[in-house]
Amino acid sequence: MSAYLPIVIYPPSSTGGRRVRVDGEILGLATSVRDVAEFLRRAGMEDITEDDVVLSGLIDWRGGGPDVWSTP
Repeated sequence: MSAYLPIVIYPPSSTGGRRVRVDGEILGLATSVRDVAEFLRRAGMEDITEDDVVLSGLIDWRGGGPDVWSTP
């Protein structure tokens, strides 16, 4: 990722999926790492990959990491 923007992935909702917020703006409800990567590309990080999403220390994963997409 070329530039740092505050990126927060919120805990899974009771209906599934996680809100994605970049620089204070909610971009949508992601249901996978692929969705997160697409939201970030649309936010201007054109060359981000799914691997970047999983491995980046710049993403604040709340309520579980990139492998958690639903509530227990």
